[in-house]
Amino acid sequence: MEYTVKALAELAGVTPRTLRWYDQRGLLKPGRVTEAGYRLYGREEVDRLQTILFYRELGLSLEAIRSLVDAPDFDRLEALRGHLRELEARRQRLDALILTVEKTIEETKGGTPMSDKEKFEAFKRRAVEANEERYGKEIREKYGDAEVDRANASVLALTKEEYQQWEALGEEILSALAAAVRSGEDPAGEEGQRIARLHRRWLSYSWEAYTPQAHRGLAELYTADGRFTAYYDKEVPGCAAFLRDAVRAYVS
Repeated sequence: MEYTVKALAELAGVTPRTLRWYDQRGLLKPGRVTEAGYRLYGREEVDRLQTILFYRELGLSLEAIRSLVDAPDFDRLEALRGHLRELEARRQRLDALILTVEKTIEETKGGTPMSDKEKFEAFKRRAVEANEERYGKEIREKYGDAEVDRANASVLALTKEEYQQWEALGEEILSALAAAVRSGEDPAGEEGQRIARLHRRWLSYSWEAYTPQAHRGLAELYTADGRFTAYYDKEVPGCAAFLRDAVRAYVS
């Protein structure tokens, strides 16, 4: 079965303008165009659109999505399995957050008091589980189960203040990377090295011991693995490569 732009937009819950924009960006081309100029989409395009919308739901930018789906080794079945794992992890995190909110409501109404640890446990566990779901396999292969388990335990052991500092530092790094790439900064320059130092500080919250070799190895993953790249490049393409190069210069 083939769909016009209007019909496919209604089916997928997007606007015709979105489909035309995807076409212009080279993200979703129609299967064929009629002599009258109508774009027609077949089964292959429908499946590709579903994949695109899955990735959009996960927060990836259009450029990151195109890099993933156009990669020579892209495996749709494996991508779907990855989407399912991510959605299941999100459901678990939401369940934990719902429980925290329910306990907070009960406490606010004069019921059982919550400890400070309970108030922030769901947020810390959410961060650990999200990282494990997205990158756990690759990180465990690179650093070993024991090292990753220690890092996860370090995050879960953070105090409320430490956790807030860790989260804020991560956001500062993302913001600084975007600004540096937009302005054409040199990764080996003053700003690039400031960002590399921030990144080292950020790692210190979950790493028991720092080594330049491990720092560089992690930074290399940011461009070697498409999911890391998509995370850092979700707002401004090039941030993952900038951070990798900044760390290379920092540890050399």
